[in-house]
Amino acid sequence: MIIKSFNIIKLILSYLLSNLLKKPIHWGMPYGISIEPTNKCNLSCPQCPTGMKILTRAEGKMNVEIIKILVADLSPFLYTSIFYFQGEPFINHDIYDVIKFAHDKSIYGITSTNGHFVNEFNANKIIESGLRKLIISIDGTSQEVYDQYRVNGSLSKVIEGAKILVNAKKRLKSKKPKIVFQFLVTAKNEHQIEDAKRLAKELMVDKIEFKTTQIYDFKFGNALIPKNEKYSRYKKNNDGTYKIKSNQKNHCWRMWTNPVVTVSGDVVPCCFDKDAKYKMGNLNNQSFKEIWKSEAYKNYRAQVLKNRKSIDICTNCTEGLFKVHL
Repeated sequence: MIIKSFNIIKLILSYLLSNLLKKPIHWGMPYGISIEPTNKCNLSCPQCPTGMKILTRAEGKMNVEIIKILVADLSPFLYTSIFYFQGEPFINHDIYDVIKFAHDKSIYGITSTNGHFVNEFNANKIIESGLRKLIISIDGTSQEVYDQYRVNGSLSKVIEGAKILVNAKKRLKSKKPKIVFQFLVTAKNEHQIEDAKRLAKELMVDKIEFKTTQIYDFKFGNALIPKNEKYSRYKKNNDGTYKIKSNQKNHCWRMWTNPVVTVSGDVVPCCFDKDAKYKMGNLNNQSFKEIWKSEAYKNYRAQVLKNRKSIDICTNCTEGLFKVHL
């Protein structure tokens, strides 16, 4: 813990100094990392690049050995490891082994699922992997509403999976993983928010969170933008167009702390780089430290500090403020 705490201090100081001087000064290693188990998915969600079939990178699954080497190398510094990016993580059956490997290195493991692959067969495996937090997407309380975003999905299957996991935790006398329902609020489901709260309570999941939905074509409005602006990440202008609420100032904590590794081993700067457009390097032929301290990463951080709005993946981002989630 001393090494992890000292690393956090280095990250904070270098980040603050970079913002003050407007030049990329970077000390330390990431305190969190996102790893993509697979970029395949069984659903066709209308604002997801995977669901929309617009990803240009090849489908695949993570290389377990490379990921284990990565996790082992970073374990002195990592607090969290997020096992999802694009795709449905439980399509890859290697995920339990990798989560367990990270857990054994005292790393807090998180993943997010659409819930269709949680069943009697793998409920025990999820719990025994040591996973600390499982996010389950549930974007409606009736099939008719749910299917408007989770296209080709089955709400009853998601609910059944949640029940199975809750019961498995009781049977195994385990408090983990923490089960969190995630409700992406759209104009199609915002009338079911209170129903969703009741459903979460009825199923005895640990928590329900309501999240704004990322819309790709928001400027001239979109049928998914909620009527209640509280649940939208976009604001309507006087001329009828929309803009993102975030001020998008020239800084971003993620660039100092939380990289993403794709199924092909590419290291990209953040989770908004869905198609791995900004590759910092690849773990198949470079060490992570080489990539993390590379000129490519330095130049990218410099661009964020200089003119973040000039980077296309940043234009729809609500992050970038100084936040530490441990």
